Amino acid sequence: MTYDQDLVRWARETAELIRKGSWQAVDVEHLAEELEDLSKSERRAIASQLVRLLLHLLKWQYQSERRSDSWIDSITDARLQIELAIQDSPSLRSYPTLVLAQSYQRARRSAAMQTGRPLATFPETCPYGLDQVLDDAFLPESSMS
Repeated sequence: MTYDQDLVRWARETAELIRKGSWQAVDVEHLAEELEDLSKSERRAIASQLVRLLLHLLKWQYQSERRSDSWIDSITDARLQIELAIQDSPSLRSYPTLVLAQSYQRARRSAAMQTGRPLATFPETCPYGLDQVLDDAFLPESSMS
């Protein structure tokens, strides 16, 4: 089975070849691509959860009249997913710091769209430190617009 025909089967067969030590039969180029893609996927997952987390923190702060348990659930789950991703790949521990500003800008735009409030309602730069964002006990105070 080739890489282009069935990725899952190819991966399973490649893993078996590696276990057997049949290195000459391994499709090295595609294996390297898949390993690189896996790394990108893990980083993308952390960034996505960070956007979701920041979005709900903004909504919590700027739309306090609509607070709900589902927002708390989303905040809690996003923090957990980031924590689990970092536990699985400790080399990504600093990644949230690298993408905080970019993730905040995405969350800010989404918050404006979802709340119907002007983009200018939300600070131009992230008002929360990463330690706060990831702290299970942190929820921002209400802001009146």
